[in-house]
Amino acid sequence: MQIVSNRLGSPKIFFEAPPSTQVPREMNEFINWFNQTSGSESILVRAAIAHVYFESIHPFEDGNGRIGRVLAEKVLSREVGRPILIALSQTFEQRKKEYYFALEQCNRTLDVSHWVDFFSESVLKAYEDSMERLHFIIEKSKIMSRLSDQINPRQTKVLLRMFAEGPRGFQGELSAEKYITITKASRATATRDLTDLVKKGALVKTGELRHTRYRLNLPDVKHFGVLEFRSSV
Repeated sequence: MQIVSNRLGSPKIFFEAPPSTQVPREMNEFINWFNQTSGSESILVRAAIAHVYFESIHPFEDGNGRIGRVLAEKVLSREVGRPILIALSQTFEQRKKEYYFALEQCNRTLDVSHWVDFFSESVLKAYEDSMERLHFIIEKSKIMSRLSDQINPRQTKVLLRMFAEGPRGFQGELSAEKYITITKASRATATRDLTDLVKKGALVKTGELRHTRYRLNLPDVKHFGVLEFRSSV
């Protein structure tokens, strides 16, 4: 199996897996390594090596990346002694070019140092992002429960729409125009609804006149557990 660029006339091989006849032996060696090295080195280093080791064998036609990430998360969870909440796939997707470059460098040179650095940074970023999302979901539940019998269907629809955008919220934040688009309300009704949501503590208002914007009134995210996780690696 090869990963080859499709550049016309000058294809480039980025990765080449072992011959299929060699894969069973390589996988047996990988499994033995995986089972025998627990606790023998840094958690992040071992998880990084587990991922790149499996990817280098590339035993399946499809799904190797997903399985490799699951194996890395398995190492982290087992060594820490509890399930680790991380969005590793999402972080790698956000850094896709860096991810493939780090894998390519490791495959070409057999030097894992750059890959381990990249992987470690990505795991810590994924863990922090997951804690932020968990915090966001908790705050969403608190706000919607507190306001369940205090807001009208239009306000409920807009708040749920804002929460659906995730921790980063609307691009450009919420404006009266966006509120009108979502609810089909008149401008006067939109202004009353938004003012009421600010008064009830659901939204925070910034700017004036046509520059007025609204964002969810969420406390600063506390990355609880991050320092504890870092002290274990």
